[in-house]
Formats: sequence, C-alpha cells, structure tokens
Amino acid sequence: MAIHKICFASLLICLLFQISHGATKERLFSDLEKGALEVTAKPSREGVLDAGIDKLSITWKLSSKATKEAEFTTIKVKLCYAPVSQVDRPWRKTENELFKDKSCPHKIITRPYDKSPQSFEYTLERDIPTGTYFVRAYAVDAKDHEVAFGQSTDEAKSTNLFSVQAISGRHKSLDIASICFSVFSVLALLVFFVNEKRKAKIEQSK
Repeated sequence: MAIHKICFASLLICLLFQISHGATKERLFSDLEKGALEVTAKPSREGVLDAGIDKLSITWKLSSKATKEAEFTTIKVKLCYAPVSQVDRPWRKTENELFKDKSCPHKIITRPYDKSPQSFEYTLERDIPTGTYFVRAYAVDAKDHEVAFGQSTDEAKSTNLFSVQAISGRHKSLDIASICFSVFSVLALLVFFVNEKRKAKIEQSK
C-alpha cells in the first residue's frame, strides 16, 4: 500500500512539474506589448566597435503608447543579434517561444522599473562575438514574466544597428613577447656555439 502511495505521489509531482514547465513554454514573444519602452543605444564612436574597449550609451523610458505599465516591476536590458548575424547560425536563432529564443543572450543590466527616463553606460564585454547588434529592453512583472518590450531598432531590425569586432585570439603584447623570446633564443644558441668552439680550440692547443 505504501509503495502505491509513493508511486502516486511521484506521478503527481511529475505531472505538476510538466504543467508548470508547459506554462512557461507557452509564453510567446508575439504576445508581448511592443513599443512599450523607447530605447536608444548610441555607440561611443563611429565605425566597428571593439569588444572590451568601446561603449554604448543606452537610454530607455516609458512610451506614451504603453498600456501595461501597472504590471512592470523590472527592466531587463539585453544585447541582441541583428538578422544579418543570425544567418546560418542556429544557436542565435529567433524563436517566438521565449524560452527557446536565442537572439538576445547577452545581458547588459537589470533594474527595478522606474517611470522616469533611465540611462546606462555599457562597456562591451570582452567575450562579445563579432557581429551586428541592437539593444532590447524587456519589462518584466512580479512573476519574472516578460510583458512588454522596446528596442533601439525598428520592427524589421534593420535600422540603428552597430557592429562589434571580437577580441582576437592573439594580443599585441603576446606578439612582442614572442618576438623577444625568439631573438633571445637565437642569441643564446649563438653564444653557446661560440663558447663550444672556443673550448674546442683551447683543448686542441693543449
């Protein structure tokens, strides 16, 4: 009898977990209120930005079109891939189901919601891959569910984009150190041969 109770409890727990997990999966990007936040992202300079060095001046504020402000408790700002940087890269794919979406993996900042305009100076992380990006801000409710968003580009994600160059595998200081080590090795080898030749002559003169 005890075994039956344990089995029944286990099945019930599994069922509740699946229901809960399924509820999370059903959250869709298309259900979010779009344009509820006005977002801008201004690069620190023109041209391609360098990861780990260059910065973005990011601002966000409530749009006059927003209708779900009462639900906002937190703002999550993220760096997102533009469509051009998602081509042939399934690990960056945009999905309507939020738990599957891979288009905005880079977290910038999370702040409690404030109706007044907000800003943040963001230095591009050193591990940001080479690509073209935009910034998106999600408004999140008390249950940590996204309810609305705004972004620094248009709906087609084709305007106000910026490009980032990742840090290469080699660094200038490493190249300099490598050259110095190579020169030192050659000199050390030359000194060794000179000394050996000198010793050989001394031995012969004896």
